[in-house]
Amino acid sequence: MGGMIKLLDKPLKTFTTYALVVLLCSIPVYFVMIDFIWVHEINEHNRLVAEATKKNINRLKLDGQELSAAIELWNTLQPEAKIQPVSRLKADSTYSIYRKDPYRKEVYIEAGEYDRFQGLVTYFKLNNQVYSLTVEANVEESYETIIAITAITVMFFIILLVGFIRLNKNLSRKIWKPFYETLAHVKHFSLTDNKPAQFVPSNIVEFQELNESIGKLIEGNLATFKRQKEFTENASHELQTPLAIVQSKLDLLIQDDALSAAQSQLIEETNNALSRISRINKNLLLLAKIENQQFLDKQIINMSAALKTIMDLMSGLLYTRPITVQIVEECSVEANSTLVEIMVTNLLMNAVRYTSEDAPITIALLANQLIILNQGQYALDKAKLFGRFSAVSLQTPGSGLGLSIVKEIADQHGWYISYSFDNGMHSFAVEFPKR
Repeated sequence: MGGMIKLLDKPLKTFTTYALVVLLCSIPVYFVMIDFIWVHEINEHNRLVAEATKKNINRLKLDGQELSAAIELWNTLQPEAKIQPVSRLKADSTYSIYRKDPYRKEVYIEAGEYDRFQGLVTYFKLNNQVYSLTVEANVEESYETIIAITAITVMFFIILLVGFIRLNKNLSRKIWKPFYETLAHVKHFSLTDNKPAQFVPSNIVEFQELNESIGKLIEGNLATFKRQKEFTENASHELQTPLAIVQSKLDLLIQDDALSAAQSQLIEETNNALSRISRINKNLLLLAKIENQQFLDKQIINMSAALKTIMDLMSGLLYTRPITVQIVEECSVEANSTLVEIMVTNLLMNAVRYTSEDAPITIALLANQLIILNQGQYALDKAKLFGRFSAVSLQTPGSGLGLSIVKEIADQHGWYISYSFDNGMHSFAVEFPKR
C-alpha cells in the first residue's frame, strides 16, 4: 500500500494544488494592477496640483522682482513642486525615480533607504517667460497596500482551504458510506461459508447497482464452488474404486503360473501405468480441494517437530539416503498441518528423485525459511517448474504434480517459494512471513 492514496483524497489534492497555483499567480497580478491604479491616481493628483499652482500664480499678477521672489519662496516651501524658467514650451511628461526621502527621519536616511517618487513636469507661460513646474508624490504606500491585500488574501485562502477540507471529508464520509460498507462485506466474504451476500440497501443509484452486481457475481461463484466441491467428492469415490479393482485384478492375474514371460512383463507395465494414473488422480483431487479451500483449519505448527514426524513417516523410503537436518533456529508457522506435511513430503520426494542414491540431501530450517538442498548436474526449467505435467528437465523428464501442489499450498498460506541452482546444487526455499 506504500505510495497509494484514497480515492477521496485524490480530487482534494488536485483542487488544493489548483487553488494554490491560482493564489500564487494572483500575487503578481495584484501587484501590477494595484501599482497601475496607484500610479494613475498619483499622476492625476500631480496634474491637479500643477493646474491649481499655475492658476494661483497667474491670479497674483506679479512681475519683475516680485515674481522672482515669489517663485524662490515657492521653491523653498515646496521643493517637490519646483518652478524653473526654461527656454521653450514642451509637452507635459511624467517620470518615476527612486531616491532618499528628505522628510523621513534621519535614521532612515543613514540606513540608505530609497523611496519611489512619481513626478509630473508641465510647462506654462507667464509674463512672456516660459516656466516648468515639477510636481512629485511618494508612491511608497502602494507596496504597503499590496502587502496588506496579499496577507488578507492568504489568510482567507487558508480559512477557505481548511473549511473546504473539513466539509469535503464530512460530506464524502456520508456519501461514500454505502461503498465502504459494501467493501467491508466483500473483504470478509468467504465461499466456504456458503452464505449469500447481504448488502445494506442504498438510496444512491450507483451504489445500489454495485451491490446488485456484486451480489449476482457472488451468487454465481457460490453455485460454481458448490458444483466443484460436489465433483471433487464424487470423483474421489467414483474414480478410486474402479482403479483399485483393476489394480487388484492385475495383482491376481500376475500371480497366475500359466502366464508367459512376455505376458507377465505386459501386465507389470500395465500395473505401473495404473499406479501412476491412481497417483495422478489423487494429486488432481488434492489440488482441487486446495483450490476450493477445503483445508481451512489452521494451527501453530513447530516446523522442527513437523520435520521429525515427516522424516519418521518416510524412514522406509529414506533410510538409504544420507540426509542431514540442520535446525539453525526454531520456526513456527500458522498453517494447516495436513498441507504442511504434504508440502514438505513433496519437496523431499522431488529431492530424492533428482539425486543419486549416494548423494547427500540437506534440510535447513531457519527462523522464517525452510531450505532443501540436493546435488544435481543440470538446472531445472524455472519457466515450467511449478506447472502441471510440465517437463522441467530434459534429463529427468516429467515432474508430475508434486511441485504444483507445493506452489498451491504456499500460495494458500501467503508463503513465497523459490528455486535456484548453484555449484551443482538444487535449492528449494520456502519463506514464511515473520510472526
